Amino acid sequence: MTVYVICFLWGTAMHLVDLAGGGHNSYSSPAPAPIRFYFVALVVLDPLVVALLIRLRPIAVIVAGAVMVVDVSANYYVNWPQISQHPDYLLRPLGLLPFTLFALFVAVTASPLYRHLARLARARKLIGHNIG
Repeated sequence: MTVYVICFLWGTAMHLVDLAGGGHNSYSSPAPAPIRFYFVALVVLDPLVVALLIRLRPIAVIVAGAVMVVDVSANYYVNWPQISQHPDYLLRPLGLLPFTLFALFVAVTASPLYRHLARLARARKLIGHNIG
């Protein structure tokens, strides 16, 4: 869970830096308007995932997975011309490599993390019922 929180906070920071540098035009590229809108929306979606994770909500894992699927798809769509011409573009340390690795990490760990958070939620509910 800590890796999720760190990476989603990092994503929030990067999107805030992008927006601070160029406002809503930060993502003006050949990308369609819905993709540009999504990149701006990540300033809200990334910290939402973090808040849900900190509150130990199982839905956080579903939201994290959805955010990453759309984010990876959008980034590959936008960067496909560079990738297709220069496949080593993926291997650049500050390019799509860390982003892709984190997406794979989420894909591999989502199910066990969801089950863990669901167990915690059930335990909290049980404890809450026994106290009242």
